[in-house]
Amino acid sequence: MLRGVRAVGRRRVQWLVTSAGALMVLVTLRDVFHTLWHPTRHAGLSRYVMRGLWELSARLGSHRRAAGIVGPLAMVTVVGTWAFTIILGWALIYWPHLPEAFSFAAGLKPEKHSGLLDALYVSMVTVATLGLGDIAPSAGWLRIVGPAESLVGFALLTATVSWILGIYPALTRRRALALRLSQLRRSGISAQQFEGAAGAALLESLAADVSRVSVDFAQYAESYYFHDGNDRTSLAVNIHHAAELADQGRRARHPDVRMTAAVLSRALEDLADILDRRFLRTGRTEPDVFRAFLDDHGPSGPGLG
Repeated sequence: MLRGVRAVGRRRVQWLVTSAGALMVLVTLRDVFHTLWHPTRHAGLSRYVMRGLWELSARLGSHRRAAGIVGPLAMVTVVGTWAFTIILGWALIYWPHLPEAFSFAAGLKPEKHSGLLDALYVSMVTVATLGLGDIAPSAGWLRIVGPAESLVGFALLTATVSWILGIYPALTRRRALALRLSQLRRSGISAQQFEGAAGAALLESLAADVSRVSVDFAQYAESYYFHDGNDRTSLAVNIHHAAELADQGRRARHPDVRMTAAVLSRALEDLADILDRRFLRTGRTEPDVFRAFLDDHGPSGPGLG
């Protein structure tokens, strides 16, 4: 009777640990999904890690090198955390069923390979798709779970590469817009000097560039936490000049210039709205949001780096 009670209790503990591991895997996959394929404010890990490192760098000072490493370091930290939790989660799935539900290569004693470290080893080998085969699941359901982990590992690697390939073009578009605004400001050109098609084309192209950057901040929110390097390529430093051009364009005599200036103004409003809702949370007007954006990113000194 006592043995039966103990056996039932042991099975309950086994499935409790297995369920905890499965829950850990599911929570991690949910975070990966919301970060990479459905970018909303539900992506908790990446947002908290990146915001935390960003604020830590601000407390440590405004040294350019320290600020510039926040984005890449945060991405490495997030990906490493994803990999660790997936490996640990699957290890917890395997661990309670070692060694009974596994087959062992000749020379390995099952009773000596039934600890958590052995489960971590099996999980790491599986997620890396190495397939060494010295310890392999033999129970029916575990033979399905093992290949599923390999698929998740391959998907995580592919998703990480896609994430990197998506963020850096977004950074390029943002810095290109900032540099273009900086060039317009330094050249002394104003929208009032373009009373015809040239002025309208200038404001229209700026509106399109601002809209692309707004989409980038919504689609790749993590790009916000990348330092732009210097004042000429910093959108936070130069975005106010786009607002000045829009204000000047609205006072122009040419109707096309006024129309495109109004479009640029709406694009800037959308950008300020995304910045405030996703990152700054000031709840204030567009100029206040852009000032908060500048305070959060901070000038890093003149010159191209």
